[in-house]
Amino acid sequence: MSSLSKLSERVVEFRDARNWGQFHSLKNLIVSLNIEASELLELVQWKDDATVERDEADDTFRQHVSEEAADVLIYLLLIADRGGFDLLEAAHRKIEHNEEKYPIHKAHGSAKKYDQL
Repeated sequence: MSSLSKLSERVVEFRDARNWGQFHSLKNLIVSLNIEASELLELVQWKDDATVERDEADDTFRQHVSEEAADVLIYLLLIADRGGFDLLEAAHRKIEHNEEKYPIHKAHGSAKKYDQL
């Protein structure tokens, strides 16, 4: 069993012990994921790249980033649980798909979208 699977089990146990599954429709989980992603985004809102790079050295800033990123991961795991798919397998499939869309010889060093390579 992967570490991601173990984490997913722990998240589901946490949810179920509190009877929160009743609130976790797929729609609600997707909305909540985006709220948490927005909280992560808020940490860098209005800052330029140089400021964020300086902030990376700050323990408090890194702690906030790690907490918000963890919230995003937790909601992704709950979405996968609700959706009945393995998130790790889905990520591997997506990378394989992206390897086809973005071949190294065309995409290396480029920020262009696949249809413009």
